[in-house]
Amino acid sequence: MLSEGDKLPDVTLTGADGAPLMLAAYRGKPLVVYFYPKADTPGCTTEAIDFSGLIDDFGALGVPVIAVSKDPIKKLNRFAEKHGLSVTLASDEDGSVCDAFGTWGEKSLYGRKYMGIERATFLADAKGKIVKVWPKVKVKGHAADVLAAVKSLS
Repeated sequence: MLSEGDKLPDVTLTGADGAPLMLAAYRGKPLVVYFYPKADTPGCTTEAIDFSGLIDDFGALGVPVIAVSKDPIKKLNRFAEKHGLSVTLASDEDGSVCDAFGTWGEKSLYGRKYMGIERATFLADAKGKIVKVWPKVKVKGHAADVLAAVKSLS
């Protein structure tokens, strides 16, 4: 997994509108990128709703928030509509962005091992340097913690 001090990878995701979403286009301002396992599951829904609830606060600080999963675009759009999400949802169906960030790995649930996205959040500064990483995120209160870290950048 990427660490604090690493450079944000110049990768391209697919936005929920189907258009390419290049992280390099965000240089010049801080950026939050968070990875979640699967749209419309309980923890992922709570996390997306929490970030959406604070999106105006992030926006007032000039900081975009991009939420990444391997879900197809149609599923992301249904997810956003169903829950009234305002966070930017992006698809990494081929897993290349997860690989670049190091968020794809072995997980375990009830003793069963499988491969999946590790819930993680990255905060990059205006120069594209990662200044804070939250690995193995616990959802409750996480969006507020990220917002506090963003405020401490100024």
